[in-house]
Amino acid sequence: MLFSWDAELWSIIGVSFRVSTMAILLSAIPAILVGFLLAMTDFPGRWIVIAVFNALMAVPTVVIGLTLYLLLSRSGPFGEMHLLFSQPAMVIGQILLCFPVLVCMSHAAFQGIDRRAWETARTLGAHCARASVTLACEARFALLAALLAGFSRIISEVGCSMMVGGNILGYSRNIPTAIALETSKGEFAQGIALGFVLLLLALVLNFALASVRGKGQLV
Repeated sequence: MLFSWDAELWSIIGVSFRVSTMAILLSAIPAILVGFLLAMTDFPGRWIVIAVFNALMAVPTVVIGLTLYLLLSRSGPFGEMHLLFSQPAMVIGQILLCFPVLVCMSHAAFQGIDRRAWETARTLGAHCARASVTLACEARFALLAALLAGFSRIISEVGCSMMVGGNILGYSRNIPTAIALETSKGEFAQGIALGFVLLLLALVLNFALASVRGKGQLV
């Protein structure tokens, strides 16, 4: 079915990649900045913030979906925005899912850099922004691994997308929600085809992640 150019199938694949790519692009820079601040600055309650982000990584996708559904429903505080059952709602949900992953992995990446490099750059007169970019370049492989891990987290999630996207054909139906629907209908051929896409994507992402980590260890 994948190679027969079935319009419905490719539409589903396109929605998945469009939504997940947008989510990772919108969350990448803010999450990396938060991870940088947690690694390079000391403030009261810092360990609590780190613990909260670590805990948020384990929150089930359906819990995020339910929370967002209540916020975006007509009776919710953001109901007037009419975002429920739309791609923007799916993007918001996936941002909430990948943001803690990116923060925690970015924090670990910056912690792996000698903090004296930051202090030396500041002593030599580099502005905060310039020194931050220098450290980000040093941690580039670990940060890229964080982005790949975050993308892996959201591309295959089903609970949040189902609840806030509505699984609308041609608009908000992505690969995981389509697999769930087709399997429940007994349409195993399309479910298997979409499952093959997810499996192939998982292999590509894992190979890319292993390659990035290997390069990071060699540098």
